[in-house]
Amino acid sequence: MLSRVWDLLFPEKCVLCQKVLEKGEQDLCRICRMGLETYHGGKKTIPFVASWTALWYYEGNVRESLLRYKFGGRESYAKSYGRLLAMAILEEDWTYDRITWVPISRRRKLRRGYDQVELLARATAKELGREAEPVLRKRRHNPPQSGIHGAAERRANVLGAYSLRKGVSVEGQRIFLLDDIITTGATVSECARELLSAGAKEVVCGCVAAAGRESKKS
Repeated sequence: MLSRVWDLLFPEKCVLCQKVLEKGEQDLCRICRMGLETYHGGKKTIPFVASWTALWYYEGNVRESLLRYKFGGRESYAKSYGRLLAMAILEEDWTYDRITWVPISRRRKLRRGYDQVELLARATAKELGREAEPVLRKRRHNPPQSGIHGAAERRANVLGAYSLRKGVSVEGQRIFLLDDIITTGATVSECARELLSAGAKEVVCGCVAAAGRESKKS
């Protein structure tokens, strides 16, 4: 009875368009699941990253959904993103020893109340039957990448911003690195560079959305 009342008061909604889900639907409504264009082909090369994949283009309802997730307190979206991203990862057939994520700064986490990429990584890893582990730390609070335009400026903004956590070894390991959004790739590239410098054998990356159309970039 309590479950029914809860469902009536707080029905599950599509994480993208926010339409109330019908019976049998999970995470996405039928229209979004069938009609949304997935990120495909022509993926740019990201320095230090062996391979990477994304679910969708960072535009429209996807962009609005991720903004709600990052800044609107929609922590519950992590489970949905994680389920969907895990399916995409399985299609890549990657081999990796460790799952981790791009960390945010301590100051930003305190202000936001959570690290949205950590939640995403843990949800994705759970769906893959694995466990996400903290490997990197953000050692300085730099301006957010979203407010910086130009690939060179973005690379400069994150240069030296990440380091391996104390006591962690990645020697000879293949690392699966998660992020929420990839635009120019500067952030995951810098994290991958740090991991490879610490002895990692290879870094692959997955994200929810990526900017892929010049006119739609944000």
